[in-house]
Amino acid sequence: MKKFNALNEKKLAELNKEYLGNNTHRIVRNALSENDIGLISKRLEGKIDNPNLFSIDIKTLPVNDQMHSGRCWIFSSMTLLREMLAKKYHIKDQFELSQNYIAFYDKLEKVNYFLETMLAERESEMDSDTMRYLLKTAIGDGGQWDMMVSLVRKYGICPKTAMPETFQSSNTSKMNSILNKRLRKFACDIRRTDDEKQLRELKDKCLKECYGLICDCFGVPPKSFTFEFYDQKDRYHAFHYVTPLEMYNKYLGVDLDEYIGIINGPTADKPFYQTYTVRYLGNVAGTQNEVFFLNLPMKEFKELILKQLKDDEPVWFGCDCGKDMDRKAGLWDDSSFDYGNTFGMDLSMSKEDMLNSRESAMNHAMVLTGVNLYKNRPTRWKIENSWGEKAGIKGYYIASDTWFDNYVYEAVVHKKYLNKKQLTAAKKRPVVLEPWDPFGSLAD
Repeated sequence: MKKFNALNEKKLAELNKEYLGNNTHRIVRNALSENDIGLISKRLEGKIDNPNLFSIDIKTLPVNDQMHSGRCWIFSSMTLLREMLAKKYHIKDQFELSQNYIAFYDKLEKVNYFLETMLAERESEMDSDTMRYLLKTAIGDGGQWDMMVSLVRKYGICPKTAMPETFQSSNTSKMNSILNKRLRKFACDIRRTDDEKQLRELKDKCLKECYGLICDCFGVPPKSFTFEFYDQKDRYHAFHYVTPLEMYNKYLGVDLDEYIGIINGPTADKPFYQTYTVRYLGNVAGTQNEVFFLNLPMKEFKELILKQLKDDEPVWFGCDCGKDMDRKAGLWDDSSFDYGNTFGMDLSMSKEDMLNSRESAMNHAMVLTGVNLYKNRPTRWKIENSWGEKAGIKGYYIASDTWFDNYVYEAVVHKKYLNKKQLTAAKKRPVVLEPWDPFGSLAD
């Protein structure tokens, strides 16, 4: 191992002298004594360059709130399906699909998926790369679009009135902690026996206990319900004894398999026009809807999104929401915060370097509901978030186009918008990425 060079008194004195001799550092230090870093680095031009006006602006029902949970992928997905229902039945005012219903089965399926994964990896050393990753992550709230599709195809959907939120569904950290302790115990227990019958008994016992905890926290999913709403003319409609699968197959009537996940991952290990999946990234064991991405250059990535928005259909997408966010202003803009000049630091990084160094990856899912075009090119984007109406601009946000380029990683579009080259690429056998790949991150 190469010997490290230690800091010595000479180097410390040199650093101190240079720092104290720079008046900019003195001004910044004084400002930071009573102000937030973002506040003193904020550029006024960010708000000026990104007004809340869009040439394409899809009208949607009121925003929802995921509360203290990591279910953004569920909320954004249910928002998208809700808008499809609202358009089909001319639904007026507040109407939501039950995020809790999807979250219930997501948790249950993730438990089963984890137990089966632990059985498959039973011969692996506990300190192997794969086991360390799986045990550290265990199960959480996060997910991907294809994970939602797997759940909806198997369990359907229901109105929020049929399975409303509970305190635990909106505040999931304690329940997740208990679940994960029980799952890690299972991972240890199965290494103490080679008997197949005992292994299955251990799994059944753990699954039963976890099912009970999830029911206690989220409630018991409905078998049937009344699908009722007011239309745009204030007329009341009700469909009785609807099952969740009927709600999906009959009343929504949309084949989610006709949608495809596209990504923009400009790294050397992921050539464009190739499909990818991630080992052990899923929730429903045995599903045909594995997590699946088609990697495309940003120009084509945007073109597909624009086609869907121009057809008056919102777009589900995943991004790194932690970068350059002005929550109060409801703005994501990579030029709004001048940290580099504030601190005299070179903070410039390419999207490729940010992915490779784990500086950035997808961590949040939302819905694109508009865009501003100038000479048919986007300048800013309108986003419907799931942080409630008190956040952003009554729940909506604006993203500059350059921020979009840097920090948007994934989107879901209908396959009808893909050209021949893209459709051909989408049929390729996916390259399997390791679980810890940046594109194995979950939106939460």
